[in-house]
Amino acid sequence: MSHVQRFDHIGITVGDLDSATAFFVGLGLEVEGTGYVEGEFVETVCGLPGARCEIAMLRPPDGGARLELASFVTPDHVPGSPGAMANELGLRNVSFEVADLEAAVDAVAADGYGLVGGIGEYENSVRMAYVRGPEGIIVSLFERVG
Repeated sequence: MSHVQRFDHIGITVGDLDSATAFFVGLGLEVEGTGYVEGEFVETVCGLPGARCEIAMLRPPDGGARLELASFVTPDHVPGSPGAMANELGLRNVSFEVADLEAAVDAVAADGYGLVGGIGEYENSVRMAYVRGPEGIIVSLFERVG
């Protein structure tokens, strides 16, 4: 028996919610809603007494799984590894299909975000690049070819 009914969202904790939100909106996601969560619910779920965080929920144009960005107001956030590479344990990347890989890479580069490596092609069917987004988040952008 499967316990999972559907994939709902990925959550990423960030220090600068406005910057992270702007980055993903620049890629084409839409802000579905923003707000604060606090109180017994979030304290229980996160295991952090006194937890209060601001969130932005983003959705892709196709209406698929959403991206939740959260920034803790209390307690203070704990820095991660902003220079982490793809082989570091933990969340490896968030991936989005794009219509034009070069245009997407150029757009994020114009905002100061660069490639982790280069643009690769897999079996003449997919072209992909990892971009280092705000706070070190690795974003995989891929384009179907052929």
